[in-house]
Amino acid sequence: MDRRRILLRIGMFFGGIVLAAAMALLFGLIVMALWNWLMPEIFGLPLLGYWQAWGLVLLAHILFKVGHGGNSHPIRRPHSKPVWDADVRRRMHQRFFGEDDSPVEGADEDPSPGV
Repeated sequence: MDRRRILLRIGMFFGGIVLAAAMALLFGLIVMALWNWLMPEIFGLPLLGYWQAWGLVLLAHILFKVGHGGNSHPIRRPHSKPVWDADVRRRMHQRFFGEDDSPVEGADEDPSPGV
C-alpha cells in the first residue's frame, strides 16, 4: 500500500509538470494568435513569432506585476481596512436597526494619521 501511494505521488508530480508545460505552450499560442490578429490591423504593428510573444508576456509580467499577494499592494495602507470595516458595520447597523448612538470600535479613528 505504501509503495502504491509513492508511485501515485510521483505520477501526479510528473503529470502536473506535463500539464503545466502544455498550458504554457497553449498560452503562448493564444497570445501570439491574438497579437497577430488584432495589433497589425489596429495599430500597424508587425506580426510576432511564438518566442517573441513569450518575450512580450514575460516583459508585461515583469513590468506590471505588483507583489505576490493581496497584502503587498503598494498603495494600500495597512491601517485602512479595519477603519473601513468599522464604518461599514456602523452604516449597516444604522440601516437595519435604526439610528444608534453607540460607537462601533475603530469607526471614529482618522484613516490617515500623520498626513
